[in-house]
Amino acid sequence: MDIMVGIPACAIEVNGHPRHDTPARYAVAVLGGVGAIPILIPPLGEAELPVLDRLDGLLLPGSPSNVHPTHYDGGETQTPDFHDPERDATTLPLIRAAIARGMPVLAICRGLQELNVALGGTLHQQVHEQPGRMDHRGGPGTLEHRYRPKHPIALSGELTRIVGAETIMVNSLHGQAIERPAPGLVVEALADDGTIEAVRVATARGFALGLQWHPEWDYANNAASLAIFGAFGAACRAYRLGTNRKAA
Repeated sequence: MDIMVGIPACAIEVNGHPRHDTPARYAVAVLGGVGAIPILIPPLGEAELPVLDRLDGLLLPGSPSNVHPTHYDGGETQTPDFHDPERDATTLPLIRAAIARGMPVLAICRGLQELNVALGGTLHQQVHEQPGRMDHRGGPGTLEHRYRPKHPIALSGELTRIVGAETIMVNSLHGQAIERPAPGLVVEALADDGTIEAVRVATARGFALGLQWHPEWDYANNAASLAIFGAFGAACRAYRLGTNRKAA
């Protein structure tokens, strides 16, 4: 069965040319870990909503950019050079529409933050500046160094069942983090400093999970990542079998 998972792209500029882009590792993980065909979704706003009729799942990737604070009454932006309004205008309505359909959603890093904002939650714009919080940013060095396992997290709920463990080591490459979880979100992982590392949409009719770390990095050599992508893939296949596309 060929299932298809949509991956929203970022709007960037390279040498003066606007581009739609996301790191290749997300599509690689969708193909190899989820067992699905990855479909890149251009950041063209609500005009992209009909693509959900053709998809079996939605994976929201990470990005250097941050959700603009106007979407969650966050006040003045503290990261004015790191926003992507075109992506915001695309992903936030896509998230709400996908969850309303019962479509499986897996949200990673910025995607977790988008999931929270789309459903009514708020963010810390710079979590490392909050009292008692550690610096969750990746820092300098090679990609291998920046994406190395950095700290443990404590799992709970459905995520514990999926992963088969109560504690795992994760990488950490984010400056923002959930402040107030949206209504209907259940926290399913915490870092030692209290930073929310995973949430589940308890009110969703299907799989809807957000992760603050990057399971797509070296996923094939990480048991927890393989378990999460496998569970997402199984949910996408179940959605495909149980959905009348013409009626969606």
